[in-house]
Amino acid sequence: MGGGHLLIHRYQWFDRQVRAGKFPNATSLAEKFEISVKTAQRNIESLRERLEAPLEYDPSSKGYYYSDTNFQLVTPDITQEEMLAILVAQNILSASAGGVISQEIKSFGKKLFGSPELLGLSQKKLNDSFSSTWSEYAPAQGAVFQAAMRALLENKLLAFSYTSPKEPEPTLREIEPHHLQHYMGNWIIVGYCHLRQDWRKFKLSRMLDVKVSKKAFSPRPKSQWKYQLEGGFGIFQGSNTQLIKLKFNAFRAPWIREQIWHDDQSIELLPDGKLILSFPACQYHEVKMKILQFGADVEVLEPEDLRDEIKREASRLSRLYLKK
Repeated sequence: MGGGHLLIHRYQWFDRQVRAGKFPNATSLAEKFEISVKTAQRNIESLRERLEAPLEYDPSSKGYYYSDTNFQLVTPDITQEEMLAILVAQNILSASAGGVISQEIKSFGKKLFGSPELLGLSQKKLNDSFSSTWSEYAPAQGAVFQAAMRALLENKLLAFSYTSPKEPEPTLREIEPHHLQHYMGNWIIVGYCHLRQDWRKFKLSRMLDVKVSKKAFSPRPKSQWKYQLEGGFGIFQGSNTQLIKLKFNAFRAPWIREQIWHDDQSIELLPDGKLILSFPACQYHEVKMKILQFGADVEVLEPEDLRDEIKREASRLSRLYLKK
């Protein structure tokens, strides 16, 4: 049994003794688990400080009692793998919301399990053993993330000034937030926009002057907005999809075979080592950028209008590099 489980069992035994009115102390804890009195006293202090147990010492009874009998000790049986999952989540999400998530997970871990070292996992070991990397993402400010989360969970309207690369000036928006999506390092909120009178996605990184309204709203059925999250390739979703067919040459095919571009994709292997990748998409913007990164290793077979867009882009590239 790992050291973490032993410590949890000590907490649980001590809690039961306190509730039974037996006034346990460091000596009784040491005798029960065959540990030193000093170690037992450290365990009691950990129970009081890290798990916030309202322990008070009664000199006349020479033991501890709870000053608040409503206190409930939360020490579930947890495996090292479960604890590791929590700590890895902290590591992975460390920068994507201004550090807010990682700090909250760290605080949660300390409160629930005592410390990351409870099961032999130090913070240094975690940082040295795991990492996450995203490219081309825009991190959200911590205050913006907190406001968006609060509005989402409390069903409150969210007001903000929104900037967009396509718009010269910010626009004032008020939305009913329904879903927060983490996509490739970016935080995106799905909400009903009062300005556009329709569902929209908003990047938290583009929000300014964010305010949570005191006014509440009634959440709309998921059937109204789930199309914003599923169906086509990438972040751009919609109710209408088209089938994209891409043919990769024999050189690129082995890499594409091991990748998942979409849950509903299909791969057709050709005799000459090439392959055809098919998947649905709602818009071409993100698909087009993905295709172009493979250069001449990929050819668009369908649809024809996407094929034409790639042709035009290839012509522009050719003219650019043929300039003297």
